[in-house]
Amino acid sequence: MNARVLLIVTSHARLGETGQPTGFWLEELAAPYRAFVEAGADVDIASPQGGKPPADPKSAEDPSGAVQAFLADERAKAKLSSTLRIDGIAGDHDAYFVVGGHGVMWDLAEDAATARLLGRAFDQGKVVAAVCHGPGALVNVRLASGEPLVKGRRVSAFSDEEEQAVGLADVVPFALESRLRSLGARYERGPVWKPFAVRDGRLVTGQNPASSALVAQETLAALAEQKPGESAR
Repeated sequence: MNARVLLIVTSHARLGETGQPTGFWLEELAAPYRAFVEAGADVDIASPQGGKPPADPKSAEDPSGAVQAFLADERAKAKLSSTLRIDGIAGDHDAYFVVGGHGVMWDLAEDAATARLLGRAFDQGKVVAAVCHGPGALVNVRLASGEPLVKGRRVSAFSDEEEQAVGLADVVPFALESRLRSLGARYERGPVWKPFAVRDGRLVTGQNPASSALVAQETLAALAEQKPGESAR
């Protein structure tokens, strides 16, 4: 596949006022990275601050095969150690994939450069994808029409039930599922902790870490259907 994919990760390292560490979730970076590279795509990694982003230490516990493979890949680790700054991205990738992790809820959800990049990308006919808390980066994305990107579209994301289950419902700045619904998104979910992904045209989203590989596959399917010059519907 002759495509360029940008993986976007959080730069935020603290769970609100708790003092506990957070960041991006390794599985949600590693599984998509592997899928895209194996499909022949050119993959870059970016974050709001650039440089080395924080991984949630819990995501390194009992690593999956995809995480082990990523951590054994010197090229992948080099890209992660020196991520590009989002505000310096030219916008010439074919797909933009927002990796989850609780950190997203504090920085990417409010980052103007990320919102501009994703809104412009979707308006230009590119693929936009996100998994778990990654869809938090979509809540302030608006299209050229002025409408929220998610309005009227089928989406999934970390559910309010799952947030309650991990004990962070009162820590995160907002409830992601509820916010997406309030923006007019057609929120969908599966059972807690089980893989679940939704593809609505060029918008691909998934519910939780277990959904990472599935969201990547749906992103590749959306890329395969991409037509040059296609405009946002």
